[in-house]
Amino acid sequence: MRTSITRSLPLLILSLGVGAFTGCAFEGGSAEWSDPGRYGGSDAGAAPGPWGAPPMDEAETPTSEGDAYEAVGTNPFVHADHDPFSTFAADVDTASYDIFVRDAQRGTRPQPDSVRLEEYVNAFDYDYPAPAYDAVVPFLIDLRGAEHPFRPDIMQLRVGIQAATPPEFEQLPSNLVFLVDSSGSMRSGDKLPLVQEVILSSLDQLTTADTVSIVTYAGSTEVRLAPTRVSDRAAIERAVNSLSARGSTAGASGIHLAYEQAEAARIEGGFNHVVLMTDGDFNVGISDTEALVALIEEKRTTGITLTALGFGSGNLNDAMMERISNSGNGVYSVITSEEHARRYGSEDILHTAHFVAQDMKLQVEFNPDHVLAYRLLGYENRAIADDDFRNDVVDAGEVGAGLRVTALYEVVLVGQSIPAPDGAPEVTSGEPIAGDRVIEPSELVRVRVRWKDRGASAEDPAHETWAALTPEELLTPLDPTADADFLWASSMAAFAEVLKENAFGDPAHLERIAEIIDGQRAADDDRGRFVTLFESLSLSATP
Repeated sequence: MRTSITRSLPLLILSLGVGAFTGCAFEGGSAEWSDPGRYGGSDAGAAPGPWGAPPMDEAETPTSEGDAYEAVGTNPFVHADHDPFSTFAADVDTASYDIFVRDAQRGTRPQPDSVRLEEYVNAFDYDYPAPAYDAVVPFLIDLRGAEHPFRPDIMQLRVGIQAATPPEFEQLPSNLVFLVDSSGSMRSGDKLPLVQEVILSSLDQLTTADTVSIVTYAGSTEVRLAPTRVSDRAAIERAVNSLSARGSTAGASGIHLAYEQAEAARIEGGFNHVVLMTDGDFNVGISDTEALVALIEEKRTTGITLTALGFGSGNLNDAMMERISNSGNGVYSVITSEEHARRYGSEDILHTAHFVAQDMKLQVEFNPDHVLAYRLLGYENRAIADDDFRNDVVDAGEVGAGLRVTALYEVVLVGQSIPAPDGAPEVTSGEPIAGDRVIEPSELVRVRVRWKDRGASAEDPAHETWAALTPEELLTPLDPTADADFLWASSMAAFAEVLKENAFGDPAHLERIAEIIDGQRAADDDRGRFVTLFESLSLSATP
């Protein structure tokens, strides 16, 4: 693999798949581990103790029936001689996979429109090489190509990006504003109690000099806690424990008030961040997603970022939550259990404090001399016009210190046939599009990454680096041990397509998925937990 850099100026029991499956099923099985992993157990509805919201009625069964999702579609195969470029923004959200965990723990499958394939792939850790924290390029690109684990008549390409990790002792001074939806829809035990657990757990991550504010919104907005040093932990805990849920939702005015608190306690050169905590139902005030996005984009120019955390089900406005977190240069997750809330607060909440790359865009160029066609798996709503790759005003994705981004492509080499399952989107073809081809004849694919430094403005120039893979570097087939990460990522993509019920989601792949993940159940806690969820489902290989 060749690289270079240029710097510009500066379910318990579940029927899954397309329709109802019958026939051979994979059943049972369990994994044991001492730590519950990223997501913890399913304890929604437990008595909340001091949380201030009544516990969920034992007869009340949580449902995602009222959740709002937007189908992102499915990328088609593209003829490389027509358009050799594939351009998209980096994405490290995990909410779509969080929703799968939430629903699987309750014995139901996620709604197909909730599935964003890249978030299933990126929900797991992969062992990519990492640069030194003070390296000129704050991340490394790792390219692997191999025989497709599920379609051996074509190839699969994995693009891995690993961000540098800061020294453990280095932590930016932080100014956090928790914007809490305290409307009546947050009353259940899987909502407000978990909000409170996230906030209380986050205090262990902060220094005594950091500040915390709490703004609530329901029928009206209120500052429940003005900017307060963490050294006064007792005052913060009292404010958190006094939260209760009532009234309707006035989210837009709450966001304005939260930004005012963030501005009042602004730390120059620090981490100034709003954490929106809601089931996503903004039913009073600005309720239109486009208007909310415009509001958050306007506030982003102040240098104060925003993360969206979703809670519960039945009211979750997933589409709105994803849009505003992207617009706020933050991350969107859905908290699925008390243990997940605890771990998020104590480990994940400051992940975006150390952005090593801002407005990160990827452009993958395929060589038509070697590649007949390609298909990007996921990232449908992160697509960027090819000619905007070097347009540094276009907003893109942010990557925090130590985080990683993975993207997968299905690649049809010259001489191979393009898969054409029933209902697949039409192959994109036509005359060659305009654009400078920079790939060399010996290269199969070249990946360019463009990013800005943390804190850069829309007008600041970006940096660019690249890596390339040759046909000789393709692997056939993947080794179960040496290429375990590649196989896991490919399995997550194949599983997501089955859940998504698209034309490429082949139920026949379930047996191969089961084989691959079973060999990795002990790799780490999160993989072990997924294997347990997968094996607890009733999955059929034939419709």
